[in-house]
Amino acid sequence: MSLAVQIRQHGGPEELQIVDVTVGEPGPGQIRIRHHAIGLNFIDVYHRTGLYPLTMPATIGMEAAGVVEAVGEGVTHLKVGDRAAYASQPPGSYCEVRVMPAQCVCKLPDAISFETGAAMMLKGLTAQYLLKKTLPVEGLQPGDPVLFHAAAGGVGLIACQWARVLGLQLIATAGTDAKCQLALANGAAHAINYNTEDFAARVKEITAGKGVKVVYDSVGKDTWDKSLECLRPFGLMASFGNASGPVPPFAPGSLGAKGSLYVTRQTLFTHIATRESTQAMADELFAVVASGQVKIHIDQRYPLAQVQQAHRDLEARKTTGSTILTL
Repeated sequence: MSLAVQIRQHGGPEELQIVDVTVGEPGPGQIRIRHHAIGLNFIDVYHRTGLYPLTMPATIGMEAAGVVEAVGEGVTHLKVGDRAAYASQPPGSYCEVRVMPAQCVCKLPDAISFETGAAMMLKGLTAQYLLKKTLPVEGLQPGDPVLFHAAAGGVGLIACQWARVLGLQLIATAGTDAKCQLALANGAAHAINYNTEDFAARVKEITAGKGVKVVYDSVGKDTWDKSLECLRPFGLMASFGNASGPVPPFAPGSLGAKGSLYVTRQTLFTHIATRESTQAMADELFAVVASGQVKIHIDQRYPLAQVQQAHRDLEARKTTGSTILTL
């Protein structure tokens, strides 16, 4: 038996209920893992509300870290007793124990704690594919400015640090002066409070009117139009989230008028669709964290029993850095 957080219908945080579930043996290509810590992410809110619909009843959650208890047929990269961490489909990490596909589960280096592993897999792999794989047509070179929205969040603080490692000039946006200072302390070259400043005007000022080659945007509706104004010709608008709501329809012709811009909607799970790509990306993440070049900030911890409050705080943008659920 295992405690698990389930929803029986889409809705608010009150739909998150702790129940007892039976956990069986892993089948071919699966493992059973006992969690030590669980990551909290905005995609969990999308699953709960139905923006990304699930079949009911559903256990939500996309990342965690723990110890492998059993291994199914055909799994060769993990064994019983291994420390492991993952960001993986299908949802279901909000629990003590689960059976799940082994494909996206990676051995966790001894130098990285369970809490750090749970806090960094989805967010760190997201930062990796954005900065290393989601690139403008002209590429990125050291010294290039890039714009990163919600830079004081879990993905954002990792991206600020990793961009500094890569020599990029990351221009951060956040909703409070304190969050802007947090982004600067973690490697952002500039920070803009989008609630008190016109971030498009500030970006043009910072870049001497040129704009940036790429905007990384997980906010969505509220930042979309002004983000397009920040791009130089042939720039890339990289959307990877909808924290303020989905981006409304727009006329493709407007991209031509603004400088032959590119638009992409990215998701982590395309990038980790194979065992090989997952491991290659995780190896880069583990290396940059273990070296100390990127620190994972766990700014909130909630017992699993307080999962409703954790969701309320996340949606109210009261959180910074990474958040975990503890067992």
